[in-house]
Amino acid sequence: MSAAPSAEALTQRLRERLSPTSLEVIDESFKHAGHAGANETGYGTHFRVRIETQMFTGLGRVARHRLVYDALQDFIDQGLHALAIEA
Repeated sequence: MSAAPSAEALTQRLRERLSPTSLEVIDESFKHAGHAGANETGYGTHFRVRIETQMFTGLGRVARHRLVYDALQDFIDQGLHALAIEA
């Protein structure tokens, strides 16, 4: 498996793809030690994303979340296990 993703990498990707007006990416992996999907390092597996963007205008919750998941798909493939989205 590749190196675990970082909050900085997710932030950069979301800025590139979704041009947010407000963005906060928090690595909460340490809270999930011993849970499914956690790794031994305590980072890079569980994130919370708080995001606002004009791209969400007129979209329902599921569609907004889909845009975030689509932007981060390759990080999911690298080991991002859980993503809490506040959009």
